Amino acid sequence: MPRTIWSGAISFGLVTVPIHVTSATEHHTIQFHQYHLEDMGRVRVRKFCELEGREVGNAEIGKGYEYARDQVVPISDEELGNLPLPTAKAIEIAAFVPLESIDPIRIGDGYYLAPDGAVAGKPYKLLVQALGRSSKVAVAKYAWSGRERLGIVRVKDDVLVLHAMRWPDEIRDPSIVDPPTADIDEQEIDGALALMETMAVDDLSGDQFRDTYTEALAKVIEAKREDQPLPDVPEPAEPGKVLDLMAALQESVSKARASRGEDADVHEMPKPKKAAAKTQPAKKAAKKTAGRRPRSA
Repeated sequence: MPRTIWSGAISFGLVTVPIHVTSATEHHTIQFHQYHLEDMGRVRVRKFCELEGREVGNAEIGKGYEYARDQVVPISDEELGNLPLPTAKAIEIAAFVPLESIDPIRIGDGYYLAPDGAVAGKPYKLLVQALGRSSKVAVAKYAWSGRERLGIVRVKDDVLVLHAMRWPDEIRDPSIVDPPTADIDEQEIDGALALMETMAVDDLSGDQFRDTYTEALAKVIEAKREDQPLPDVPEPAEPGKVLDLMAALQESVSKARASRGEDADVHEMPKPKKAAAKTQPAKKAAKKTAGRRPRSA
């Protein structure tokens, strides 16, 4: 059972649901430590007091805000836990909105909200079923780790999930990116859509969504531990120069189909339309000739 990282309640109008919070995700990445290369001794970071010039333990360390260069205001964990905020002890639901109305760039880590005790069972299930039928998510405010946060509460397999959200002023304006001004015609868009359809999947459970980086790193560590040769490094494919965008799209669709064991022939790709011949107005002839048509360019 994952450890509890916060305990409190969900405030839904006058309904209060006692809950405790656990992380909904876990990391499987391989962690490294720092070592002295000469003798492989462990290198550690030690905490020193600048005034006394000595190492201090965790029991001697607290938080403080530097109000001025010569004035630090100490703040204890107890004071942070008793801030004059309604969200200090509760996840306060403020509104309900469609999930698609929230820009995914604002959504962060996820946490499971578990009912805390038998008394929380009925109001917890009530909120789960109400959210499920509404097809909406709850927007909530809560205070963790010294700051008030915004989040959304949704339902996953009859369990409430809290996703941290970034405040609007934490999102940078997209205008910092200078978009290209190249012209794209409809045939190229249709070709890209055909490629997207060929690469579409029903879910993310396929083998191509496996963490191959961690697997490769584990093989390198095991080979070095056993004093064996390192695994061969595959030659990366050199990116080709895109001279004909439609030809590149068509070849991509063929390869995508072949990798799935499907017919590699492409039938849905739109064919480039031939440019219509332009007609120039005929020059006024010096003499009119019966039955003669103007010459096309």
